[in-house]
Amino acid sequence: MRKVIGVVLALLLAVVADVGAAAATPPAAVATQADRPGGPRPQGIPGEIETSDDKDLAAWQRLQYGMFIHWGLFSELGGVWKGKPVTKGYSEQIQMWADISEKEYLEVAERFSPDRFDPAEICSLAKQAGMRYVVITSKHHDGFSMFDTDTTDYDVVDATPYGKDPLKALADECRSQGLKFGFYFSLVDWHQGHDFDGDNNNPIPTSMEPVIEGQLRELMTGYGDIAEVWFDMSSPSAAQSEKFTGIVRELQPKAAVNSRVWNNKGDFRTLGDNEIPTVALDGAWQTPASIYHETWGYRSWQKRDDLPGKIKDLVGGLTGVRARGGNYLLNIGPRGDGSVVEFEADVLRGMGAWLRRHPDAVLGASATRFGGRSWGEVTVNDRDLFLHVSQWPKSGELRLPGLATSVRDVREDGSKDRLAWRWDGDDLVVKLPARPHDDVLPVVKVELGGELRIIPERTVAIGQDGETVLAPDDIEHGYSYADNGSYYSTRRTTVRHTAYLTADRTERLSVAVRGEARPEALYRVQVGKHTRLVKGADLTDRAAGSFFVRGGKVTPVTITLAAPEHAGEELGLRIDALTVKPAEHPTRTSN
Repeated sequence: MRKVIGVVLALLLAVVADVGAAAATPPAAVATQADRPGGPRPQGIPGEIETSDDKDLAAWQRLQYGMFIHWGLFSELGGVWKGKPVTKGYSEQIQMWADISEKEYLEVAERFSPDRFDPAEICSLAKQAGMRYVVITSKHHDGFSMFDTDTTDYDVVDATPYGKDPLKALADECRSQGLKFGFYFSLVDWHQGHDFDGDNNNPIPTSMEPVIEGQLRELMTGYGDIAEVWFDMSSPSAAQSEKFTGIVRELQPKAAVNSRVWNNKGDFRTLGDNEIPTVALDGAWQTPASIYHETWGYRSWQKRDDLPGKIKDLVGGLTGVRARGGNYLLNIGPRGDGSVVEFEADVLRGMGAWLRRHPDAVLGASATRFGGRSWGEVTVNDRDLFLHVSQWPKSGELRLPGLATSVRDVREDGSKDRLAWRWDGDDLVVKLPARPHDDVLPVVKVELGGELRIIPERTVAIGQDGETVLAPDDIEHGYSYADNGSYYSTRRTTVRHTAYLTADRTERLSVAVRGEARPEALYRVQVGKHTRLVKGADLTDRAAGSFFVRGGKVTPVTITLAAPEHAGEELGLRIDALTVKPAEHPTRTSN
């Protein structure tokens, strides 16, 4: 049954006219909006996607790009068992896929002596690649601890001839070289009693909890400041997820915990392996990426070729994730002796070389509300807009829709030659050269005349008379993810609805939303900077008043949950239509 949701707010929105530039304007001058073809345009909304309001989570988001290291006893086998390649599954899970008994696995430990493990070399490589933090496997599904632990002798210090804690050495070296440090920690543990499960979806028996808790406390107290804790797999209860997260909160309050602690207890959402989201995501998130999609741990027989193509592919992944607001954690899989595979090192150095050619385009830059374009991605750094062109347009022109800020200069990043450009309504159109300046991923740098502002593509102009009806396609949706305690229960959720309105003149309007809401939920309705909290039952039952919209400005109307249990909680609001019309009886409302 359809219900009508009436939402009315009273507010006064300030008008600040932005400026635009015409293509013929000299670089030293800036034209007004009136100089654009078609006359003045409305002031847009801020185009930069901001980091979290939580200062510690925002500090983690600003790390942006890190090194993931899958290294353990499995690395000694290199994807081979009894002389034959194990082609099923990831090589770090070879014990399961080759059905290796624990007795046989311990025999591997007896010859594990990673004398070529060089923390200084690894940290130096990370810095050459432009990375800002390192996350390494402390314990994978095999349950073999790569650190010194009192909970078991099944660890690198007690069960191998190496006899040292390599993770302590790496943590110290990261600190010495100015890199942040974090741990991967599997909640699946075949040594402690979990059965082999191809989905790695094992519940955690209470008998296993003391070992997990003890190891987490050791990791959180013996290795200095921890920036990130990367849990993985299993299907813990909500109480277990709360307990494991609580240990990190207690001992490393500034560390960011990923969502694979499950039951929506983490600080940021970990996406699927190598996933670049096709839709915008709200909140903090990260993509774990691998140089080869077939494995994360070392595989001796892995095909390694086309170095330029691999660099280009991974630069595109890094840029795609960063342009959408996520962190990018790129993996290497050292050999059993601790040495880094030369091809992987060359890939990382190649990516670092590209970043140095475009020093402001990704690292230190922010995501934008433009979203992915058919030709590539968009980032912003202060007043410089960067267009990452992965698909060089055959038309020879690059079109960026909805730019509401003036433009001072356009050129290919790294080149001294200016590019011709023009306005086509609200679209910036850049004339490209026949060939790009950068063969890996060319970048066009647009020098702006002020703060980045955009006019969203779904912006709807309010009619002068009568009512204006916005269809569902006119509403922008914000998405996140939630889970019910495991990897395979993870689902995409809708966490926000936003409509963008413009009017030729300042007027008082009423807004009514037809659809369905959760009756007991408390919603936050925000118009510009003004908000009102409305219970779902009230939204569906009655109208509440009116609000002002200023002429010449894009006004967002956003609905979210007022106090979600977690960042990915489903909004539970379906909008069938949003109707805007003149308010006949103004009502005083509070903010």
